[in-house]
Amino acid sequence: MSSSVSSTAPNQGQLSWFTRISYALGDTAQNVVWGGMAILTFFYTDYAGIDAAVVGLVMLISRCFDGFSDVIMGFVVEKTNSKWGKSRPWILWTSLPFAISIILIYTVPQTTSALQFAYIFVTYNLCTTVCYTALNLPYGSLSAMMTRVSKERDMLSIIRMALSPIGRILAVSATLPLVKVFGDTQMAWVKVMSIWAVLALALLLLCFSQCKETVVIDARKSSEAKIPILKSLKCIALNKYFWAAMTIWMMQNVIFCVNGTVLPYYCKYVFSNDTVYSILYLVETVINITVMLVFSPMLLRRFGKRNMSLAGVLLCFVGHLIFLLNPLDFNWVVFSCVIRGIGFAPVQSVIFGFLGDVVEYGQWKFHMRQEGLIFSGGSVGTKVGSGLTNAILTSLLALAGYVSSTTGSAVQPDSAIQMIIHLYEYAPLFVWVVLIGVLYFYKLDKLYPTIMNDLIQREAKGEL
Repeated sequence: MSSSVSSTAPNQGQLSWFTRISYALGDTAQNVVWGGMAILTFFYTDYAGIDAAVVGLVMLISRCFDGFSDVIMGFVVEKTNSKWGKSRPWILWTSLPFAISIILIYTVPQTTSALQFAYIFVTYNLCTTVCYTALNLPYGSLSAMMTRVSKERDMLSIIRMALSPIGRILAVSATLPLVKVFGDTQMAWVKVMSIWAVLALALLLLCFSQCKETVVIDARKSSEAKIPILKSLKCIALNKYFWAAMTIWMMQNVIFCVNGTVLPYYCKYVFSNDTVYSILYLVETVINITVMLVFSPMLLRRFGKRNMSLAGVLLCFVGHLIFLLNPLDFNWVVFSCVIRGIGFAPVQSVIFGFLGDVVEYGQWKFHMRQEGLIFSGGSVGTKVGSGLTNAILTSLLALAGYVSSTTGSAVQPDSAIQMIIHLYEYAPLFVWVVLIGVLYFYKLDKLYPTIMNDLIQREAKGEL
């Protein structure tokens, strides 16, 4: 079997800074939207007047559907063959539908509870299960098709994760103030999210225009086309580093979910000022970006992504233990945000570098290259994990007697306020403990040079 391989040598695959930035802006675009949606539960309960338990149920069911859509999209990417490649065209095809779908989420009608449930279920799934999956999954796998150099993929991930929070900063810090400027009503939310949707569309089109697929391995075209679906899934299931990378990515989304869901309530009902959430988020995210841009590349070269990630998570764990000494003081909440911004930056910055290495490991171990399926499988775990987290958090709020309101304000029972406090105190500890365990046993960084040398020799012979 003949083979044609691009970008397989260790010294090839270097990307320009403009390409790195253009790729990263694709995630900035998605996070402009998701930054606003980080406080979607807050919108549903305090502006649309939907019961917290209903919101949690919708998100849990939706995430399960979303998991199936990720797997399907992974196979779709593997089978896509266009003039733009396998992953890249989906950025073009799905950008506009994604922008429209996000606006629809916020146009919840003021009608019966049953119709509201149906509406938010349909619109939430249109956005997350269909449009976002068809956009985000190919976008993520594109990085493994732009270069095969591990450190270059790590740099792509660092730039991506450094610039993507800018979208969240813009949305999270400006959404609530803009909502108040536009009238502090549900329609104000629709106007603000329309602005974010247009901005996201422009950035996604820039990403598509500048990012090319350069990794082309002809040897896989004839062999992988005949591989049964069950065998493909089995290779994913047996790939231990896939599970490690998926868990790291999942915990990243869980902590985002905890902060985005609980912290707005914490600010509103503990500090009696919901706009403080935007300030706290801004402080944490600016620190996070600074550490990623200034220190992550240096730490990566010196220690590798596993070691720098483990050290950062340990800092988060210790910092949160210190925060627990006085959790009701605003200054201590600021302290927890600062420590989290510093400590979580290293692992957050290279998460997609972890997944890119899993692609090469899977090819080396199982003679099968599965960019689309690996990124889709990782996405399944993150979405199910965040869906479960949302469902658990909102269910606990409902059990504690949280009172929803269409006016943006309500008098909460002491049980609900105590639940909000305890969730913010202890939920992050779970994330840090899981990450410490996974990273402690992660060894792929040391194996990677040997893996790539073996793959290059195989591909030179026309083998996978």
